[in-house]
Amino acid sequence: MNSITDFLTSSGGYARMKELRAAGFQTRDIADLVAQAQIERVKPGLYRLAVHDASAENAGLADVCRALPDGVICLLSALDYHGLTTFNPSEVYVAIPHEAKPPRLFYPPIKPFYFRERFFTPAIEHIKTSAGEIRVYGREKTICDMFRYRQKLGEDLALEALKTYLKLKDSSTVRLLEYASICQARTVMIPYLKALVA
Repeated sequence: MNSITDFLTSSGGYARMKELRAAGFQTRDIADLVAQAQIERVKPGLYRLAVHDASAENAGLADVCRALPDGVICLLSALDYHGLTTFNPSEVYVAIPHEAKPPRLFYPPIKPFYFRERFFTPAIEHIKTSAGEIRVYGREKTICDMFRYRQKLGEDLALEALKTYLKLKDSSTVRLLEYASICQARTVMIPYLKALVA
């Protein structure tokens, strides 16, 4: 069974069931390693080494992006990634296309949000990390999404992110207003911007 973990290691820590079977490994041996907590079932048909970059920063975000090829880290998880909130989300907030099937993910815990095309496509950043690639919305888009979801997630968190962002040297009210229009949050955000920038 060590050869299974060796195979996962050589595959970057992840492998799909069809790849494991094609390499000649038995389903029962894979199940035994899951039971022994040597490997983890991320979602149906996708496995990872339990020790692979487990302590690496952003490993959970990379796991979600690998398991959900159409997913994009959003809202509170994106704020946390960009350092725009003191809130530490216990789930990974992930945007998926509106017409997509509900995701089946065992680890890490996720909170999916279904974004329509006009909200889903803009400002996706592809970040290379030691744990793998992360797809995450940019800072301005994330703040505007927070105002769009303010009634569900809390206006205080959106406002905290906006205040933190405006203190940054490279902040841009022009970019914020551009994404505020895309996210249909311009009317809500303008009074806050006027008060904070004045």
